[in-house]
Amino acid sequence: MTEPSSGAFTEARARDVLAAAGHPGAAADAELLSLGENAVFALGDHGPVVRVGRSPELLARAERELGVAQWLAAENVPAVRAAEPVATLVDGHPVTYWQRLPEPVRPADPGDLAALLKRVHALPEPPFALPRRELLDGVERWLRLAGDAVSAQDAEYLRGRRDAFALAATALEPHLTRGPIHGDALTRNVHIGPDGPVLVDLETFSSDLREHDLVVMALSRDRYGLPADAYDTFVSVYGWDVRDWEGCAVLRGSRETASCAWVSQHAPGNPAALKEFRRRIASLREKDATVRWYPF
Repeated sequence: MTEPSSGAFTEARARDVLAAAGHPGAAADAELLSLGENAVFALGDHGPVVRVGRSPELLARAERELGVAQWLAAENVPAVRAAEPVATLVDGHPVTYWQRLPEPVRPADPGDLAALLKRVHALPEPPFALPRRELLDGVERWLRLAGDAVSAQDAEYLRGRRDAFALAATALEPHLTRGPIHGDALTRNVHIGPDGPVLVDLETFSSDLREHDLVVMALSRDRYGLPADAYDTFVSVYGWDVRDWEGCAVLRGSRETASCAWVSQHAPGNPAALKEFRRRIASLREKDATVRWYPF
């Protein structure tokens, strides 16, 4: 297992990996769909979608994501399907292939997400082990990738929040039955094709408190500007409001901590990410829950 030749995971680096994976001709022209923990490319007009992982330690997660896709297909849950059954490590980056989805017919809304979550939350455990939803496990890695772009004081503050919320989470008593969850339940992870809503981005599938999936939308309402009526639609379709649960604040605080640290990894060389990180860390330090955060 080799480390990437460059410490920074950029679009250019991801295209180099795409070329090394056997697509030298298509790498320069492949459409970049997103760049975060993975660089996601569409190959040509009709080819598959390729996901290039940020670092070699994400290989196991990529392999599990492929297993989740096969399991959801067997359970008839509408979700993205793998184009190839195995993940490969190319120059220190996990590479996976996925079937191309048709063009969306409309944006997904909270009701679409809630309906899919109900189906996922009704599933039994799969025939393989899913991990716990360790929201805070990535904090140290993201801060390491942030380097000097984040002050030592801010890094220590986030580590302190991480440790406190991780401890508090061990004492939570769930309202819902534990089991499979999506783990990053946002409307952007729902694709509306001609046959209806499809769940995408399966890499955070876990077996844990179902409340994890519901807190995501509660935080979207509180921090990211989701309108109250849209949140109410989500609650109505799902059938329960996680904000009525006494453990909501713990999972919400955990996710805020993780989201703040996640942005930090993009701060080196990216002024927009640095600005957003500073907005988030200041609002956490000042305990100001009204400060608007912006998706990055």
